[in-house]
Amino acid sequence: MLKKIFTRLIITSVISIFCDAQSQVNKPTFTKPLFDESLLLQHIQTLSSDIFEGRRTGTKGAIKAKQYIINQFQTLNVKPLGKRYEQYFVINKSNKIYEAENVLGFIKGSHYPKKYIVISAHYDHEGIKGGEIYNGADDDASGISALFAFAEFFEKHPPKHSVILAAFDGEELGLKGSKYFVNNSIIPLKNIIVNLNMDMISRSDKNELFAVGTRYNKSLKHVISNYKPSNKIKLSTGHNGEDGRDNWTYSSDHASFHEKEIPFLYFGVDDHKDYHQPTDDFENIHPEFYKEAVKTIISVFKKIDILPF
Repeated sequence: MLKKIFTRLIITSVISIFCDAQSQVNKPTFTKPLFDESLLLQHIQTLSSDIFEGRRTGTKGAIKAKQYIINQFQTLNVKPLGKRYEQYFVINKSNKIYEAENVLGFIKGSHYPKKYIVISAHYDHEGIKGGEIYNGADDDASGISALFAFAEFFEKHPPKHSVILAAFDGEELGLKGSKYFVNNSIIPLKNIIVNLNMDMISRSDKNELFAVGTRYNKSLKHVISNYKPSNKIKLSTGHNGEDGRDNWTYSSDHASFHEKEIPFLYFGVDDHKDYHQPTDDFENIHPEFYKEAVKTIISVFKKIDILPF
């Protein structure tokens, strides 16, 4: 009798364990978001509002944008690279002088503090022309807002390599901010292992985000080739000057790093009807695509961050 009772207890226990295991397998998994998606949209909406007057280098609107970036870095515990966030420089273009400032944030790496990944976007745009404000929501308030998403991500997930969050000025005047950065670097250029540049990432009729630069680096090509994005977005290579499409190698601030033989990935979308038009407003971005694009870029960063450069 005791033997039968003991056998039943064992069978009951096994069934119970099996059922618990099955319930764990079938239980839906909820992953924490990489960043606050509502804040991402709030930032791009704010930076592309009329208050910032198109963020033309050297104007009051650009100064407001610079301060907005610094305030967000401070809120998100991003330290300045050096003694202060601002890197001041002067642009002389067409006999006109522009006073400009890069904004440079720093997050120390947990494993490779002397090796740096520069994540960049430009905060300047076209300003006011003919009485119309060119707000530059996609170009490039989208990239700057993504910098804040990265900073938010790093608060809970410290990077292995040190990271410089670079908000460049003077991109629309000829990539002047990034050129000044690489020519007057606070850190040795040899210690910068890669630049991830974001310029126009918030809208695409085809839900397609391009990652340019894989032609020049085998490790980055491997990362992108083997990356599986969600079914909500397509991550494509190309625009490297070898596939018959426009060559984007020199189209934005990543070019300054490429010229110094620093590997880069440029994330961007095809030009659209509002490119460099006063209609590049927040109302015309694609919010769901934008959120997926930023998630994708952060996920790519995570794969690059574990590489032994």
